[in-house]
Amino acid sequence: MRRCIFLWLMLFFAACNTNKNMGTSHYPQKDSFLDTFLQAHADKLGPVFQRSQDFGLQIIYTRIDRDAANRPHFTDHYYKADTSRYFYPASTVKLAACALALEKLNDLNIPGLDRNTPMFTDSLENITAAVASDSSAANGLPSVGQYIKKILLVSDNDAFNRLYEFIGQETFNKRLWENGFAATQIRHRVGVTGISPEENRHTNAVIFRKGDQVLYAQPAAYSRLTFSPRHDLMGKGYYNSKEELVNSPMDASEKNRAPLADLHGILRQIIFPEAVTKGDRFRLKDSDYQFLYHCMSAQPEESAHPHYDTTQFYRNYVKFVLFGGEQRNDVHANIRSFNKPGWAYGFLTDIAYIADFTNQVEFMLSVTVYVNKDGILSDEHYQFEETGKPFMKALGKIIYEHELQRGKKHLPDLSKFRFDYTRSIE
Repeated sequence: MRRCIFLWLMLFFAACNTNKNMGTSHYPQKDSFLDTFLQAHADKLGPVFQRSQDFGLQIIYTRIDRDAANRPHFTDHYYKADTSRYFYPASTVKLAACALALEKLNDLNIPGLDRNTPMFTDSLENITAAVASDSSAANGLPSVGQYIKKILLVSDNDAFNRLYEFIGQETFNKRLWENGFAATQIRHRVGVTGISPEENRHTNAVIFRKGDQVLYAQPAAYSRLTFSPRHDLMGKGYYNSKEELVNSPMDASEKNRAPLADLHGILRQIIFPEAVTKGDRFRLKDSDYQFLYHCMSAQPEESAHPHYDTTQFYRNYVKFVLFGGEQRNDVHANIRSFNKPGWAYGFLTDIAYIADFTNQVEFMLSVTVYVNKDGILSDEHYQFEETGKPFMKALGKIIYEHELQRGKKHLPDLSKFRFDYTRSIE
C-alpha cells in the first residue's frame, strides 16, 4: 500500500512540472489546458495547428505569477513537446553560446579581461580563417561583447562560430549538461559547409589583448568528448555537397540537437536566474544579464555599433512569436520580446519571453514548426514567410490576449527589463 501511495505521489509531482531548471525530460505531448485553449482558437491558427503532426508543431507556454516579493512562480503548459522528436535547432543554440562565453570570462577572472577586451582568433588550416578586425565595432576590433550583439540583433553565424571556438566544444556541452540540459548536443559551427564532424572538434587559438599587453592566450584545442549515440533523421530527401538530389532522409545524428524543453529552460535560466539553484545556473554577473537583456530585446535600427542596413535587417527581423517577423504590425511599441529564433532546413523556432510594460504582462512562449512542403532539404524552398511566421504571430497574439485578461494577485515589477533604446548597447 505504501509503495502504491509513493508511486502515485511521484506521478503527481512529475505531472506538476515544478522543476525550476526545466532540464531535459519527456514532457506530456498533450496538455489538457493548452490543448483545449488552442482548440478554441483553431480558426485563428490555421493549417499549422489543424495538421500539427505534419508541421512537427511543438509548443511550450509558461504562465508566470509573482508573489508579494516579486518572485516568479511558473506553470508550464505543453503541446506535443516531445524530446524524442528531432528538429534542427539552427540559431537557437546561439543564446547558450552568449551566456557561456560571458561565463568563461568570469571563470578566468583575469584583471582587465571582460567582454569588451579585443579578442583575436587564429586560423585553423582548411577549417576557419583568422580574425584580427571587426569593422562593425566602434574601435574596429572583435570582442566577445561585439559578437554577442551581432548574434542577438541579427543572428550572425560567424559571431556564433567565434564564440564556439572560444568556449570549446567540450566545455560548451559539459556546462549545458551540468545545468540540466542532458539531451542537448552542440557539435558544430553553423552557416558553413565543408567542415566535417571531426574538424568541428578542433577549435582555434584565441588571444585577448589590450594594446601590446596579452591578457589571456588560449591555445588551439581538440574536444575528446563522447556524445551519446543518436539516430536522428530529417526530411525525405536532400541535396548533397555535389548538389545532387538524394532521395532518402538526411542523417542528422551528428548535427546540433536541442529539444524545445532545453531551449525553453536555457531562456528561463537567463531571464530568471534567481529562480534557479545557484549551482545549476550560468555563472554570470548582474551586468552580464543586463547586457544580454538589452541585446535580446533591441531592434537592429537601435544599434549604432553594429550599424545595420534596415532594408535588409529591418524591425522585427528576428522577432517571430507575436511579431511575426513583420516590419510593420499592430503590436504596441511598449512590448518587447527577449528571444532567440532559428531557421534552417525548413525548421522555424522561436524561444521568447514577452514583456508588456504598459499592462504589466509577462509570459514565456517557445514554439517550433516544420514548414517544408516538399520535404526536400537544402533546396531553400521553405515556407517561413507564408506559413511559419504568420502562425507564430497568431499563436503569440492569442496567448498575449489571454494573459491580458488573466487575473493576477500581484502584478510584476518589470523594471530590470526596461532599457533606454536610444542609448548605445554597452
